[in-house]
Amino acid sequence: MSRLWDKGAPLDRRVLEFTAGEDHALDNRLVAYDVRASIAHAGMLAEAHLLSAGDLALIREGLTEIGAAHARGEWQVTLEQEDGQTALETLLTARIGAAGARIHLGRSRNDQVLAALRLYLRDAVEELAGGAEAVATTLEALATRQGEVVLPGYTHMQQAMPSSVDWWARGFAAEIRDDATGLRQTLRRIDRNPLGSAAGYGTPALPLSREATRERLGFAEVQEPVTAVQLSRGKAEAQVLFEVTLLMQDLGRLAADLLLFYTQEFAFVALPEAMTTGSSIMPQKRNPDVFELIRGRSATALGCLVEALGVFSRLPSGYHRDLQLLKAPLFRGIDHCAQVLAVLPAALEGVRFRPENIRLDPAIHAAARANELVVREGIPFREAYQRVAAEVAGRKEP
Repeated sequence: MSRLWDKGAPLDRRVLEFTAGEDHALDNRLVAYDVRASIAHAGMLAEAHLLSAGDLALIREGLTEIGAAHARGEWQVTLEQEDGQTALETLLTARIGAAGARIHLGRSRNDQVLAALRLYLRDAVEELAGGAEAVATTLEALATRQGEVVLPGYTHMQQAMPSSVDWWARGFAAEIRDDATGLRQTLRRIDRNPLGSAAGYGTPALPLSREATRERLGFAEVQEPVTAVQLSRGKAEAQVLFEVTLLMQDLGRLAADLLLFYTQEFAFVALPEAMTTGSSIMPQKRNPDVFELIRGRSATALGCLVEALGVFSRLPSGYHRDLQLLKAPLFRGIDHCAQVLAVLPAALEGVRFRPENIRLDPAIHAAARANELVVREGIPFREAYQRVAAEVAGRKEP
């Protein structure tokens, strides 16, 4: 089949397989967004008298039907089509004829795919932020259920000062809500209309309105100048992955605490059997695999961020095919985070702290004792510190 850039010369199959890579498969998640952006672009062309009302109606109806068929699973982007943009235009032209061949006027695959990607990221960021808030809400519910249970607070893996389930759970909840805020703040770079920048240098001799497509698609602003659009490639993607990494690291630390608390030596918590697995050789075992994998996924998130940063870190200005490689780590990082956020609330709902197993070192109140001496006797804190240290050391002597 012909591709959007075909000029009649044959293409070596090996080149197609290498250059398209997995991009055609990855583009399937962008089809619905590409349909929206293409309809908005066609509407703008009609307003500029570059497309007839009849052609606009055919394009709008055709793209809507093609998008719906894709959503029903009736077709997928194939390697032969190379990418989602070629697939849509080819299917549209086959369906409505010459009108379909008019849709690409005034745009390049560069601004076309970037518009679809940014529309997708707006939804993805909100989904992740909402998922993070659901985890925080579950932690707050745990604090309400068992907040009065006393826990040792640790520094350097030693009991340090008294804490509680309330402080522990609400501390994580606060940071996870902060991660949700951070995710939404990535919209500063996402919510800009790239359409009309074409391959990075605008659309000479065409009276296009970038504001018209901005308004139709609900972008906050038009990205100006057109040369900035390709220079911005990767920055929004990396910022999303950075916030995903921070969220995943918080979730990983939460999981690490629960894994420690679940050991037989601690036995601070019980986990629901429905959220644990068994051993193939040891009949007595229940394994906290869900929390182990959550802890491990923080490494995957960091890897996706580093990969994305590496793709565009040394590129000269303008568009380069390297930028295609941003999709894989971006989608992988988003998907892994979404999977964790989907399972974690259910896992946390069944967590139960076991106060009967929680023992505090009597010396854990040493800092409070030093503060009391300062308040009662008016002595310097350092003197109080030394007195309490001596008291503690005396209690430890045989």
